[in-house]
Amino acid sequence: MIAVVVLTASVHDNAAGIALLDKVAADADTDTVQKALVDEGFKNAVAAHGEKVGIEVEIVERNPAQTGFVPIPKRWIVERAYGILMLHRRLVRDYEYLPRSSESRVYWAMTAVILRRLTGATAAAWRST
Repeated sequence: MIAVVVLTASVHDNAAGIALLDKVAADADTDTVQKALVDEGFKNAVAAHGEKVGIEVEIVERNPAQTGFVPIPKRWIVERAYGILMLHRRLVRDYEYLPRSSESRVYWAMTAVILRRLTGATAAAWRST
């Protein structure tokens, strides 16, 4: 996880995407981020802003000729991250009142995941039942 931006539900995807790109571009350690893949909810404003901050933004679109369920490339990575976050109780519901609190909980949850992977520890017993 490179950066996290938590906003209210009323904020449009474009505003969230621009805020996230700004946060990634401002971090001195992320000079290697050259490309961002976004879904169709993001419009050209995010791609234009990405050019300004030096990050190429590619909008991954569904093929309109295909019908039914068709996996979108790289989308599984995002869905896996959401699934991992939902294993942490404080992120399942909106317990936090401040966006900064929710943001810190996301970093906390991903740190726990990284530590578990580095140490080879298994998940808590209640998750495997």
